[in-house]
Amino acid sequence: MNSSVLLRLLVMLVQLWPCSPRMQSSSTQNTQNTVQSFTALRRVRRGWLWEPLFATEEQITPNPVYIGQLKSDLDKQDGSLKYILTGEGAGSFFVIDEYNGKIYVIQKLDREKKPFYTLRAQAINRSTQLPVEPESEFIIKVRDVNDNEPQFLDGPYVATVPEMSPEGTSVTQVTATDADDPSYGNSARLLYSLIQGQPYFSVEPKTGVIRMASQMDRETKDQYLVIIQAKDMVGQPGALSATATVTINLSDVNDNPPKFQQRLYYMSVSEEAPVGTTVGRVFAEDSDTGDNAAMDYSIEADSSDAFNIITNNETQEGIILLKRRVDYESKRRYSIEVKAVNRYIDERFLKEGPFEDTTIVKINVEDADEPPVFTLENYVMEITEGAESGSLVGVVTARDPDVDNSPIRYSIVHSMLLKRLFSINEHNGAIITTEPLDREIASWHNITVTATETRNPEKISEANVYIQVLDVNDNAPEFPKDYETFVCENAVSGQLIQSISAVDQDDSAEGHHFNFSLAHEDSNSSYFTVKDNQDNTAGIFTAKSGFRRQEQFFFYLPILIQDNGTPPLTSTNTLTVTVCDCDTEIHTFYCRYGAFMYSLGLSTEALVAVLACILIILVFFLAIVTIRQQQKKPSFSEKMEEFRENIVSYDDEGGGEEDTEAFDISALRTRTVVQTHRPRKKVASEIQSLYRQSLQVGPDSAIFRQFISEKLEEANTDPSVPPYDSLQTYAFEGTGSLAGSLSSLGSTTSDMDQSYDYLADWGPHFKQLAGMYSFHRTVGD
Repeated sequence: MNSSVLLRLLVMLVQLWPCSPRMQSSSTQNTQNTVQSFTALRRVRRGWLWEPLFATEEQITPNPVYIGQLKSDLDKQDGSLKYILTGEGAGSFFVIDEYNGKIYVIQKLDREKKPFYTLRAQAINRSTQLPVEPESEFIIKVRDVNDNEPQFLDGPYVATVPEMSPEGTSVTQVTATDADDPSYGNSARLLYSLIQGQPYFSVEPKTGVIRMASQMDRETKDQYLVIIQAKDMVGQPGALSATATVTINLSDVNDNPPKFQQRLYYMSVSEEAPVGTTVGRVFAEDSDTGDNAAMDYSIEADSSDAFNIITNNETQEGIILLKRRVDYESKRRYSIEVKAVNRYIDERFLKEGPFEDTTIVKINVEDADEPPVFTLENYVMEITEGAESGSLVGVVTARDPDVDNSPIRYSIVHSMLLKRLFSINEHNGAIITTEPLDREIASWHNITVTATETRNPEKISEANVYIQVLDVNDNAPEFPKDYETFVCENAVSGQLIQSISAVDQDDSAEGHHFNFSLAHEDSNSSYFTVKDNQDNTAGIFTAKSGFRRQEQFFFYLPILIQDNGTPPLTSTNTLTVTVCDCDTEIHTFYCRYGAFMYSLGLSTEALVAVLACILIILVFFLAIVTIRQQQKKPSFSEKMEEFRENIVSYDDEGGGEEDTEAFDISALRTRTVVQTHRPRKKVASEIQSLYRQSLQVGPDSAIFRQFISEKLEEANTDPSVPPYDSLQTYAFEGTGSLAGSLSSLGSTTSDMDQSYDYLADWGPHFKQLAGMYSFHRTVGD
C-alpha cells in the first residue's frame, strides 16, 4: 500500500472516530496537565500526521509536560524512523521523543514575552540518515493564564470639580491596563470599584469614570482622597487587583454672602482733620475665595455727606474717609450705615438670599482749638483811583469757631509795594489806603490778610483780598506816536498830508471817542486844516497851494484832542510839518536830511564844502602813513630775489638722489655762465617805471619789448634759480576797450575841469545831486 492510500485511510478514521487510540493513551497519561492544553484534532500535511499544539504558560512540573505528537504516515513503529525538532525554543523550551514524535515542554513559558513559537519537524531513516518526509513547519501557541495584575499607569490622579456640583457630575476617569491576553478568557477583563470615598463619590465599574454622589461644600472641606480598585477576571474569586489614589479638589463658587462680624462700629475724627483723612476701617468676611470674595462697600443714607468709603482690593476692607471738614461746634456725632455687596454674583445661588450685608458706624467728632475762620474765602473790593490817603477800601471779618471765642487780630502779609499802599486795622479788619492809587499803573491789587487768635498766636488763617481800582478820567488823550509829516513845495490846496489818531490811558465803559481840531491861536491855520473823521481819526489837509523852503522850513500845528470822559479832558499835541523839495512824490530821506541841515543852520553847499575838506585831510593822512611804511621796509626785501629753493622733481618711484638716471642733479650744481654775469637790477623800480610808460605807449613800444627781453635773458642765464618756463608781466590795462580805462592814475584831467550841468537834465530825482556838484565847482573856482 502506497503512502497516499494510507493517508486517506487515516483521514477517514479521524472523521469517524473523535479520538484515536494514541491520543486516548496520551490523554490517560496526562489527565491533570495536558488534556485541556490542546485540541485532539488530526491534520494531514505532506504525509505528516499532527495535531494543533498549545502550551500553557506558567505550566511546568519537575517532569517534562507533554503537549502533542508529530508522526509520519510512514512510521511502522519499529524504531526505524528518527524524529528531529528544530526552530524557536527547540532544545531549550521544547524537546521531541525521537522514536514516537511526542513533544514536551521542559521550561516555564511566558505568553507576555512570547505568545507563540515557530518550529520545524523532520523524520529520517535511522539506517540511511535520509529524510523520509519533507521538513514540516508548525506553530506552538502559548495559552494565557492570569498571571498579571492590573496596573494604573497614569496615577496618581488629581482632579478638580466645582463645589455644590449636582449628583452625577463627572469628576475624572481612571484607567487600568492588564498585560494578560484580552482575547482568551477573563484574565484581562477589569472591574472598577470604590474602596474609599463613599458617600461623596461613585465610580462606574466598567469605565472607571468617577462621579459626584452628593453635593459638597468647599467651605466645609475642600479636598478628598478617593481610592479606586481595579480587578481582573471580572472580579471573580482568584482575580488579581490594583488600586489608584485620586485627589479631588473642590473649586470655589460664590455661594456665600459677605458677613460683618460686628453689628456696630465706633470711630472718632478730629475737627482739625483735613479732607481725605482715614477715619476707620470695616471688614465683612466672605468664606469664598478669589473673585468670589471680592466686594464693594458703600455708605447708605448719609444726609450729612461728610464721609466716603472705598474698598481695599487686597485686604477686602472698607476704608472710611473724611469727605468734608467736620465742626465740633456744629455737629458732634454722626451715624452712617455701611453696606458690603459681592462684586460678582452667581445667579445659581440667588435663591439662597441677597449677597450683601450692612452694619452701623458711629463717628464722634473730637474738639480741637481751630484757627479763626473768615466769613469769605476771597474778598473783592473796589476803590476809586486818586482817592486820598486814609480812604476805606473794605472790611474783612473772621471769628473763632471754638466755644471760648478768642479775640482776633488782623494783619496784612506785606510786600514793599503793598505796605506803601494799604494798611489794616488789627482790631476790626478795616483796610484803608496809605496813598492815592493810580489805575493806569495797576488796576488790581492782591493782598493777603491774616487773622490770628490773641490767646493762641499759632492759630492763624489767611484770606485773599482782591482790590480793583476804579477808573476816573484823569488822563487826557494824546498822539499814539510821534508823527513825521512832510509836504512838497508844490503841494496844492486840499491835499491830505497826514492821518492822525489818539489814545487814552483811561478806561471808558462806553468806549473812547475823540474830537480833533486846530487850536484857535494857531498862526499856521491859514496853511493847514484838520478834518475830524468821527471814528477816532482825523486828516491833516493843506489849506493853500505852494510852499517855499527858503521862507519857512517847518510848520508847527497845535492839535486839540478832546475825550468823552466825565468831565471831558483836552490836550494839545504839536504836529511838525516839514517842507520838502519835491514835485509830486515825497522822499522822506532827503526831507530828513534837509531838516537836519536846517536845524544845524547850514546850507547844502556849506555841508558839501565841509565834507570835501574832511576828505582831503583824510587822503593826506593816509599818504603820510604809506610813505612812512615804505621807508621802514628792511633791505632784506630787496635781496629776496637772490634766494631760490633747490627744487628737484622725480618722475619715478626710484631711490632718491642715488638714482641718477631719472634726473641729473649735477646740472643744477654746475655754475657755468654763458655770458658775463651782470648784477640784477631793481625789478620793482623798473616795473613801476615801465608801467607808467606803458600807460602812454602800450605793449607794442620798443621800451616795453626791450624790458621783457632783458628779463628773459637774465632769468635764463642765472644759475642760482631753476629755469623759468615763461615770464608773463601785465603792466597795462589792455587796449581795444571802447569804455577805456577806469583808472585815474594816468588821467591828466581832474574833477575841476569837468562840468556837471548835465545832471540838471536828469529830472527831479537828481536835482539835489546836481546842486551839490554845482556848489562844489563854485567853491573850487
